[in-house]
Amino acid sequence: MLALLLALAPLPYVEGPAPARPIPHGALPTLELSLPGLVRANYLSNGHIEAAHLVVQVPKEASSQSLLRLAQRAVEVALAARPSLREVDLSFYPEPYLGPQSFPLFTASVPQERTREFLALKEPSGYDRLWLNPGLASKRLPEPVLEDRPRLEGPEAYRAKEKAEQLRASRLGYRGGAIYHGDPRWPYAALTFDDAPHPLFAPLLLDTLKRLGLKATFFVIGRNAEAYPYFVRDMVAQGHELGNHTYHHLRLPALPEEAIREEIEACNQVLLRLTGQTPRYFRPPGGRYSPAVLRIASELGLTTVFWTDDPGDYAGLPPGCWKPGFRPTCAPEVSSSSTTTWGPAFKSSRPSPAWPRSGGFAWGPSPSFPWPSDEGPQPGRLPGAHRAPHAPRQQPPSRGPRLDGARALR
Repeated sequence: MLALLLALAPLPYVEGPAPARPIPHGALPTLELSLPGLVRANYLSNGHIEAAHLVVQVPKEASSQSLLRLAQRAVEVALAARPSLREVDLSFYPEPYLGPQSFPLFTASVPQERTREFLALKEPSGYDRLWLNPGLASKRLPEPVLEDRPRLEGPEAYRAKEKAEQLRASRLGYRGGAIYHGDPRWPYAALTFDDAPHPLFAPLLLDTLKRLGLKATFFVIGRNAEAYPYFVRDMVAQGHELGNHTYHHLRLPALPEEAIREEIEACNQVLLRLTGQTPRYFRPPGGRYSPAVLRIASELGLTTVFWTDDPGDYAGLPPGCWKPGFRPTCAPEVSSSSTTTWGPAFKSSRPSPAWPRSGGFAWGPSPSFPWPSDEGPQPGRLPGAHRAPHAPRQQPPSRGPRLDGARALR
């Protein structure tokens, strides 16, 4: 009976351990620029504005003054090649460029309206959208784990209990432990984005959400927040929720418990330093977790959040291909998002030109939604928590079966 109910449940339900799948990458438009050390120059549009991200390799011993001059030159040539750009973002890595697993030496974000200010800089200071590496180096190599579904690395009996908890939550709502699903009696969807911030997608996504009047939860990688602190500040300034996605983005079950704790705590500390607030929510990279991961996150005051819907747009498919993956009652054209359903929760990474509110669902960040009992967090009504105008205020009778023995983890 449980297998049948799980097959009917619209959830990416918990599976066992499996080899990591590589993250597919779609080709992005490129700029042809004459710039020393240029690795790539991509640009993208959200249907309203365009942004570019330039990756450049530079000598490790380059002075901050020389990095600033090269950055100013990079902005000039990018805008000359494509005057329609509303923002140019820069990431300078030590040569030879080995990929994003190393920390950049220099980053900057230059919106069009601040171009003159940036080009007039004489020193790499006094501009709040510029970061110079103070000597940070990666302690562990990040893993580009495809986050396709929750995967529990632990005893089969424990995995069966988690599946039962997922199913119970999809019928009755959250009652404690990890969040697999919100209360299905409420027409709310929590929009979530993983692996934030990214210097190409962040400005486009934030612009899209602002135009739509929507708030979301961004699960932030600590090392990304270190290198692009201005995007983190942008998210908070616009009223979005920040969650913990570890410091290096690793498959946590493979680590000893002290390393798991260190990864989660380090991300907490970065976000506290940048925003003055400690995150309340945690999502394990790749959806890979274990009983130890859940316990440690709980001990650190974090609620673990999974998702109910994933558009799979990271595969580089156009919206028309992945939109059918949503349930008909809440099928927005959302790119790179995931939800944890209070109603549903979508998980994503890139912006899309049009995100209609559909199916009568209201959208917002994870903590904005109603909790059905005193067992869950009580965040209250936060700014940006939107409710569908026609949504009933009373809670209708609960749907679906209650599974005996399906109990909260913590």
